[in-house]
Amino acid sequence: MKERTETLNLSDFSDKIGRIRAAMSSVIVGQERTVDLLLTVILARGHVLIEGVPGVAKTLMARLTAKLIEARFSRIQFTPDLMPSDILGTSVFNLKTGEFDFHRGPVFADIVLVDEINRAPAKTQAALFEVMEERQVTIDGVTYAMSPLYTILATQNPVEQEGTYKLPEAQLDRFLMKIVLPYPTLEEEVCILERHHAHARLTSLEEIAPVLTHAELIQLCDWVGKVYVDPTLLQYIAMIIHQTRTSKAVYLGASPRASVALMQSAKAFALLQGRDFITPEDVKFIAPSILRHRLILTAEAEMEGHTPGKVVQRLIEKVEVPK
Repeated sequence: MKERTETLNLSDFSDKIGRIRAAMSSVIVGQERTVDLLLTVILARGHVLIEGVPGVAKTLMARLTAKLIEARFSRIQFTPDLMPSDILGTSVFNLKTGEFDFHRGPVFADIVLVDEINRAPAKTQAALFEVMEERQVTIDGVTYAMSPLYTILATQNPVEQEGTYKLPEAQLDRFLMKIVLPYPTLEEEVCILERHHAHARLTSLEEIAPVLTHAELIQLCDWVGKVYVDPTLLQYIAMIIHQTRTSKAVYLGASPRASVALMQSAKAFALLQGRDFITPEDVKFIAPSILRHRLILTAEAEMEGHTPGKVVQRLIEKVEVPK
């Protein structure tokens, strides 16, 4: 059995992670689970698809996260007439120099919020393929690399489908996670009303100070690869993914990319909890967000009212947890 060769000193970061959570809670009521998942995606160097009805603080959460980790933030509103050059950038002829100058588009940032990603046509969605997978953009034969923290946060409305373009499975698979933002509970909604009633001007993002520096966050991202994973947990992850390929309710199961995504995300989540090793609970917490957008259910399962989220939860429960 493989032994741990190095122990990470996470004490310096535990306090800062707690301060990030506290700062998020001071602005956004509830959504603690979502905050942990969002930070996990960033540490795992992935991208996330956030699904929720309008008004549940998707955009605010993205802006606040970028502010707290000292990241450059950019927002792109996807619309049916949006062209690839509108997001990637374009070359403009410079009359003074007689050469073409490349003007970078809004996709060049650390945290990029893509609002309503399913509003743009396929050619504009496809423009994100290279930048999501390779973290680089190629324009006129020149390649431009993105920052080490490059993360795309894409949102979509689960209800309104008129005038939208469904994301192809190949692009959905490039999102590390799909996070579903629920409505606030009754108690949380009362708290929201109390905050708005008590303060004519709520906390401004300009008043929020960064908690983690750019260098510290990169160091944490590098440490994800050093988190210990017991061989029994590797088997546990593989068995969960295998269940998606053998279930009668699933028409298309998860690929090996999902296995790697689940392992990397569990390692990043463990770091957020102040540990340098993962547990079965980490895997169970992360798995639904990794798998819900990667499964295609059979027509029979859909007619019976099953959803990918429910099917994933049932498949996880079928796998024996390692002791």
